[in-house]
Formats: sequence, C-alpha cells, structure tokens
Amino acid sequence: MGKFVKNDEFQLGVCYYPEHWPEELWADDYRRMKEMEFSTVRLAEFAWTIFEPSEGEFSFGLFDRAIDLAHKFGLKVVLGTPTATPPAWLTHKYPEVLNVSQEGVQFQHGQRRHYNYNTEIYQKLSTRVVRKIVEHYKDHPAVIGWQIDNEFNCEMNVFYSEADHHAFRGWVKEKYTTLENVNRAWGTVFWNQTYTSWEQIYLTRPTVSNSPNPHHALDEKRFISDSTISFAKLQEEIIRELAPHQWVTTNGLFGHLNNHQMTNDLLDFFAYDSYPNFSTIFPDKGENPLRDRKWSWNLSNVRSISPSFAVFEQQSGPGGWVNRMEQPSPKRGQMRLWTYQSIAHGADMLLYFRWRTATMGTEIYWHGINDYHNQPNRRVEEAIKIGKELRKVGNQIKGARYKADVAIVRDYDNEWDGELDLWHGPFSNKSNIAWFKALQYNHVPTDVVYIHDYSTFSDLKKYSTLIYPHPAIMTERTSQLLVEFVKKGGNVVFGCRSGYKDKTGQCYMKPFPGVISELCGVTVEEFSLHNEDQPAPLIRAKDSTFQSDGFSEVLHVQSDSVEVLSSYDDIYYEKKPALVKNFVGKGKVYYFGGVFTEKSAKFLLEELQITTPVQEWLSLPQKVELAIRTGENGEEYVFLLNYSAEEQTLLVKNKRINILTDESLEGEFTIEPFGVVILST
Repeated sequence: MGKFVKNDEFQLGVCYYPEHWPEELWADDYRRMKEMEFSTVRLAEFAWTIFEPSEGEFSFGLFDRAIDLAHKFGLKVVLGTPTATPPAWLTHKYPEVLNVSQEGVQFQHGQRRHYNYNTEIYQKLSTRVVRKIVEHYKDHPAVIGWQIDNEFNCEMNVFYSEADHHAFRGWVKEKYTTLENVNRAWGTVFWNQTYTSWEQIYLTRPTVSNSPNPHHALDEKRFISDSTISFAKLQEEIIRELAPHQWVTTNGLFGHLNNHQMTNDLLDFFAYDSYPNFSTIFPDKGENPLRDRKWSWNLSNVRSISPSFAVFEQQSGPGGWVNRMEQPSPKRGQMRLWTYQSIAHGADMLLYFRWRTATMGTEIYWHGINDYHNQPNRRVEEAIKIGKELRKVGNQIKGARYKADVAIVRDYDNEWDGELDLWHGPFSNKSNIAWFKALQYNHVPTDVVYIHDYSTFSDLKKYSTLIYPHPAIMTERTSQLLVEFVKKGGNVVFGCRSGYKDKTGQCYMKPFPGVISELCGVTVEEFSLHNEDQPAPLIRAKDSTFQSDGFSEVLHVQSDSVEVLSSYDDIYYEKKPALVKNFVGKGKVYYFGGVFTEKSAKFLLEELQITTPVQEWLSLPQKVELAIRTGENGEEYVFLLNYSAEEQTLLVKNKRINILTDESLEGEFTIEPFGVVILST
C-alpha cells in the first residue's frame, strides 16, 4: 500500500519559528523566502504555551499575524500540533504526564518529548488544544496541512510511567485473554516467572544482569508502537472531523514505532527529517564507508512507508546541541547534493531546517540557512540556486516513482527482537549496510520492503530479487509467501541465523534454518560466533575468497536441487558448504551461513547477474550514486549524485539532456565536487 504527497506543485520551503523573533523581522524573512522560490513554511510544532498560556485560556494572536502575513506573501503553511512539548503549567500541575525511566526515575520539565502517551489527563489536554487550534485555522486559506506532534519516539522510545504499566496490563489482557496464554507466549515456565494474576504484569523492569524475559521485551515494543499510534489517532481524528480538506502527516523515523501501520491507518503520506551530516558522528565502519551517502539507505526505508514522501527537516547547516552532536559545516555544494539525494529517492515536498539559527536554547548550534546575524552567507547563496532549479524542474519530477528491481527485506519483529538478542540483531545491521554498499557502488538502484502479517505476493512481485539477511523470526505464513515468490520466478537471499524463531520469539524445535529449511534445501550442521580467539574461516567460491563478519554456520545439503557455491577453507570446518543455491520452481534461493560483507554481497550480485540498468548507455565511477525516477508515461529522470570532494568523469554513450541546465551531454563529461546531474531523453 502506498501513500503519496498531496500537492499540485513541488513544494520547497523552510521551518520557521515566528515566536523566536521580533515581529518586525517577519515581513523581511517572508520576502526573502519568496525570492529563494520557497512556497511553504512549517510553523508552531513547539508552541503550546503560545496557544494556551494557562489552562483553558487560549490565545491565537501571534500566529494569526504570522500566518496572515505568510499568506500575504503567497506562502503556504504547514501547522504542527504542539504536543511534543507540554507547557510548564501542565507538567507542574499534572506531574503524572511525565515519562519515567525503567529504573523509576521521573524525567522533569526542561527539554522536549518528556511526556508519556498513556496518561488520561495528557490525552485529554492534548486533544483539547489540538481541537482549539484546528477549529481556529481549518478555514485559513494559507493552511494546507497538519503535522501531528514532532518526531514520535525521538530522544526516548521507552516509557515506564504508572500509566504505561497500567495500559500495558490492559493491552496484554486484550491480546492474550488468559494468563495461561500469556505464560505460554512469554515462556514464563523458564526460571519460574509464571504469572498467577493480572496485577503481577508490568512493563519490563530492572533485572539481574539487565536481561529481561526476551518474549516479554518483544511484546513491550509492540505495545509502545500501539500506544504511539493510539496517541496520534486521537489527533488525526480531530483534524479529519474539522478539516477534511487539509492533509495529515507526521515526521521522523524513530524506534519502537510501526511507521507503516501508522501511515496506512492515519496519514496521507509520511514525512522524514534528513540530516546526512550525522554520518560524521556515527560513521559506518569498514572499507568504503558510505558517509553521507548512507542517507540514501535511510531514504529507501522512508520510501517503503510512503513511495512519495515529504522531508520536513532537510539539513542546511552544521548541526549540534550545546551538549552533544558536534558536526562540521556542509562543504560547498553538499546542501544542494543532500537536497537532490532526498528528491532522487522520492521526496515531492522538501523543507529546510531552519530559516535562521536559534539565538537561544539547546539548539543554538543547530544552524539553519541564515546565521544569527541575518547577513548573506554561502548557504543562502546555495538555497537561492536550488530554488531556481526546482522552480524549473520540480513539477516535472513530482509524482515520478523510484525504479528498482532489487529489494532488501526488513520487518519490525526482527528489528525489535534483535535489540536484545545479540545472536542475530547486530548481524542484520551489518548485512543490510554491506548489501546496500555493494548495490550502491555497482549502481544498482534498491528498494527496502517491509514484510508484515498482511503482506501478499502482489507486494513483492515487481522485484526479481529479495535480500532478507537474518530473519530469525519467521512465521509459517511468511515462509509460504516467500515460497510463492520463488516458485513464480523470484530469487531470495538469506544469511545465517534465519528461520528458527516463531512470532513470540521462541525457538522452533526444528533443525536450523527452521521453517525455511525445506525452501533453502539445507540444514545447519554446526555454528559458532567469531572473536579474536576463533576468527572467521576463509571461504572459497570460484575465483573469490571472503569471510563472514562475526558468525559462521556449517551447512548440510538436504536436497538434490541444491548446488554448493562455496566451502570453508579451514580444517575445523572440513571444507564443508558455506553458501548454497537451491532451485525451487522457476526461481532460486541462496543461503549463506554467515554475516554478509561487501565482498560476499558483490560475489552474489555477480552470481545473480544483477547489473546496473544503465550499463548500455552510461558508465559511472563508484563515487557517483545512480537513482532513477519514472513518470506515469514512462519518462525517466536519471539522478547522478557525486559524493566526492573531487570532480568525477562519466561517459554517456547515447545523448541525454541535463534538465537542470538544458545542456546536451554525450561522450565524456565531468561532475563538479558534490555536483548533481539529472538526465532525461
């Protein structure tokens, strides 16, 4: 199911906080936004006290003037509901709304996102302020849509207030009906954890060795997701009731939240906040690091939620809080590069964070387009260039779909279970990035697909190959879905630690890889983690050698249809199979008894004969990303993004037009450092 941005034109804009600035600056700010070809501003997501300065007393004067003036300058307005930052009067009078750590420490007023979703008074006060704001602005000609809250589960994605424990108890009772079912699902017979009354059930609490019951912990994350969605639904229903002509979304991509379910059930489309310079703080390790190019992986995940999405916070300057997250300034051209990175992956609305850097508070070092002094700078110059380009080409590209034949498969159960289970969780992160690198550096556009309980063959049939590295939790339903995909001609790639757990996170009493053993044609004979004392053995495959990144399984062939592609070159592993291919129906299944590296992923790309879709007419260096968006009538927009600080040389064999400049390109040409080209016929 896909959700798409609802706009007649490509929208470019910025986050603006009129409450932070003297009113005499507003008109000049709006004027300069229009000169940059901005069309849209996002307002008010942290302004609860401005709207409700004391309980039950509402004031709209400041934002009336700010929104009226924006409309006068021809700017559209996205309004945020202000529930991410409850007022001091609220947290002082109703301290039960505050979030609590697992250890029982209550977080206090003074930051943001310090509330919990399940306190009745917070739900009541939140819905009241949202209703008042929506009633007031539902017919304003400038207001086009609503952002619910801000970045659900950012900063903190676990909740342990008394209200949360109480709500969890009710959630468990509704899901399982009887204590017998709870005890069975959570395996409480182990270590005598059996529950004999509902009052004994809480969210996970501190335990010896900080190791809670893993099945209990998995349900806790499902509960947190449901709580978040329920809180969002309270607001969504008010907006739909009062302002059905205005769209509804929310922003951010954070943990313990099923964003697919929330978007499908509540939103018109999904919005992301893109900060590629986080790569300077949290770099991906190993050879050929992706750095800011890794945000193409993040954007691919966003695209799995909403094929056409918005970016509500696009990085425009160096980032940092007063106490953490120090980032360097974007180099000349990087702000433009990151803008087109988002657009290449499906963004049809893009707002920069922020118009001017805050002079107060925690984010005084989270820089916007303008500096404190409000004088021209390089970022302003770059924004002007982007605005002119998107005024020219934005509407051409808007609505075109990202084109990919290969998908990396994910699911929430394994992500959440893998946070605690270190025998499979970290492997997924390693393998996903290894595969994404191999695909990126070989210029193979890639989707991300999430498998849900309701997924069907029609959700998968557009792809030739699915890469599902380490799905420890694998239900019979999902395994049958993959069998159908393979029998009808698709290819599936698995890695180690696959298929051996059920929906509760308990292990099947079946040989590994559990319910997909027959599909893969193998069982696991032996396995081991690797460390300094027992390093990963060498694996030989044709003319290639590689290793697993942390774990190895010795495979035992169970079917005549299996072909061994590689074996261990190690006495301990006795040259037994490490990677196999099984022919099933019209398709093939690959099972690798290890954690993928870029090298092993590249070997399988060659085995699968997966190549770049532009190989007939375009030759690209590794440092240039390829992305393709295809319009309804088949027109293609080929994005070429240079992530290098150096010029890159390309070869176009068949003439194409760079729609950003109208330049005709054929033969060799160069892309400037951090440069962007969009080719069309």
